[in-house]
Amino acid sequence: MKTIAILCGGGPAPGINTVVATVAKVFLKAGYRVLGIHEGYKGLLKENPEIEELTFDKADWIFTQGGSLLKMSRFKPKDEDFNVRLFVQYGIELLVTIGGDDTASTANRLTKFLAGHEIQVRNIHVPKTIDNDLPLPEGVPTFGFMSAKEMGIRIGKIVKTEAATTQNWYLLMSMGREAGHLAFEIGKGIQASTVIIPEMFQKTQITVDKIVRLIISAMVKRRIMGQKSGVAVVSEGIFHFLKDEDIAASGIVFEYDAHGHPELSDVGKAHILNKILRNHLRQLGLDIISRPVEVGYSLRCVEPCAYDLTYCTTLGIGVKKLFDAGCSGCMVAVDINRNIIPVYLSDIEDEHGKIRTRLVNMQREEIRTTFTDMVYCLTPEDREAARAYLPSPEEYEWETILEK
Repeated sequence: MKTIAILCGGGPAPGINTVVATVAKVFLKAGYRVLGIHEGYKGLLKENPEIEELTFDKADWIFTQGGSLLKMSRFKPKDEDFNVRLFVQYGIELLVTIGGDDTASTANRLTKFLAGHEIQVRNIHVPKTIDNDLPLPEGVPTFGFMSAKEMGIRIGKIVKTEAATTQNWYLLMSMGREAGHLAFEIGKGIQASTVIIPEMFQKTQITVDKIVRLIISAMVKRRIMGQKSGVAVVSEGIFHFLKDEDIAASGIVFEYDAHGHPELSDVGKAHILNKILRNHLRQLGLDIISRPVEVGYSLRCVEPCAYDLTYCTTLGIGVKKLFDAGCSGCMVAVDINRNIIPVYLSDIEDEHGKIRTRLVNMQREEIRTTFTDMVYCLTPEDREAARAYLPSPEEYEWETILEK
């Protein structure tokens, strides 16, 4: 019987079940058997994989649900872990992988391995991540991002109201491994006092001290304007770019995952950064209370929003369209007009075979004007007024911190 297989890698994102359900339905309608592989690549390659046959009824049941029916794994196989066992046993014609950059990179390597062993299995990848950091066409998000953004803004609005009610500051730390898309959108959506993402530091090395000075700059700027409260939204991706000595000095101790990335989820980053911030405030004699909030796991398994429900349906249908067109070794994507297109992994990989990260484009007018017109930060014009709070206000000015 004609058979396809689906697996999910990495962490959850809203819309996974919508993609799985849609892929299952369109292939079942075309007379295929559809197998769901539990535990990602770990399940795919082990001797006795846990396999779930997908039916119309099951697809209808999971379509709008958060989380993932197919159990997920961050297992990253080495080349020597690859085998053809499951593909031969079930006569699989297509492997549909759902995940982020690491899952896509592994799919790219696996496709080459199978071709080298004369196993004619095609691979189509569905780009999933709430970080929005896969290189899709400009303006097109990865699925899950819009749902995470919606929930993140909902949480951020509550935090901002709490800050205004208590006349305190809140440090809201948002997920985002290397890119600041989610933090930027949450910060813009709640009109946060300041937003700090890795892409801001184009002319200087990211350090904990600079991050703290940017937050204090916003605090003092708002004090000058007669406002005592605020919210600083910070992307956890800043921790990916800290030098080892800066991490050691901050007291942060990371474990590393199978892909070599710091295990950001294992560390209370907002709490550590807030503690450093409060020490700095104390040294300056500023009577400002700041409190930490982590926004991460609360976003990953929410039910998909209306945008992701329709978008993921399009992507699921797109898998079948690309398969029928003979495509393989590609991501299914849409252009700005929602036309289904392939994005070939070989075109977006670096010299090591890893999929390149899409960063926030700081040159886009929307991004640039948000930082210049909405983010609070001290400027030379504030210097005299800022002396009432800071002994050396020039050290807390935007240009001093980010452009030197």
